[in-house]
Amino acid sequence: MAADSSQRIPRAVCATRAVGGAGPNPRARHGALWSNGRMPSTIAHLLQRLRAGQHASSPRLTWYGPGGERIELSGRVLENWVAKTSNFLSEELDAEVGTRVRIALPAHWKSAVIALAAWQVGAVVVDGPGAPADITFVGPDTAADDAAPSSGALVAVALGALEMGYPGQLPAGAYDYAAIVRQFADSYEPFDPPAEDDAAYESGGESFSQSELIAGFAAPTAAGARVLVPAREGLHASLGRLLGAWATDGSAVLVHPQPEEAEDGRVLERIREAEKVTGP
Repeated sequence: MAADSSQRIPRAVCATRAVGGAGPNPRARHGALWSNGRMPSTIAHLLQRLRAGQHASSPRLTWYGPGGERIELSGRVLENWVAKTSNFLSEELDAEVGTRVRIALPAHWKSAVIALAAWQVGAVVVDGPGAPADITFVGPDTAADDAAPSSGALVAVALGALEMGYPGQLPAGAYDYAAIVRQFADSYEPFDPPAEDDAAYESGGESFSQSELIAGFAAPTAAGARVLVPAREGLHASLGRLLGAWATDGSAVLVHPQPEEAEDGRVLERIREAEKVTGP
C-alpha cells in the first residue's frame, strides 16, 4: 500500500537529547473519575479520550531510551500510532476479535502502542515464551526461540527512534513493522469492535477481559498523576502502570534500563525532577 502525506505520523514524535487484583468497581480502585464523571470501560473508550479529551495535546507518554534518546507523545499522537498499528493488524494480518498476539519485546513505547492496538482490534495479548499465538512481535534482542514461532505471522520491530526499518537482517518471513506501519490510515474504524466481556490479556495464569484491563489490571493511580515507570520492571508491570495513569487522565515517563544504570545513580532522580513526576 502506498503512503501519502495525509497518512504520515505527525512530526511531534521525534528524538531529542535527554536533559539529565482489585474489585470490579473502577471508582473504588482508582479513587478518581473522568472529568465528565465517567471512567473508561474499555481500551476503545480510553483511546477516544487520548485522541479528543481535554488533554489530547499534552504529553501522555514520554520515553527515555539508550544514548540520550527522548520521545514525547501527546494523547493525539499516541492514539495516531495506535490507529495505524490497528489498521496494520486488521488489514494486513487479518487480526480480529479473539486473535492471539504475543509481544516478545521489552517494555518500550512501541510495545505499549502494539498492546493498545491489539486490544483495540479485539485481540488477546498473550504473555510468556512459547505461548501459542497467531501473531508474534519480536525485536533485535528477542531470544531465538521467540523469534521463530512455530506458526502464525512474525512482525519484527525496530526499537530505535529514528530507525525507518528493521536493523540488520530481517527474520525469514517477517513483516518489517517500522517500514510498513506508516502506510496505514491515521484513524481506525472497527468492523466488529470487541465487547466489554471479550478476552483481552492472558499472563501468568491470569486472564482479563476488555473491561477488566481498566478495572482489574491497570495499577491504581491518583487522578492526573504523572508517574515514572522503570522499563526494567518488564512489559507486564509497565503496561499495568501505563494503563493506570491514562485511565485517570494522567501521563507516564517510561525509562529504559540504560539511563537507570548510569554511574552516579542519580539519573532517575534527575528525570523525575525534569519531567515533574508527581506519582510513584
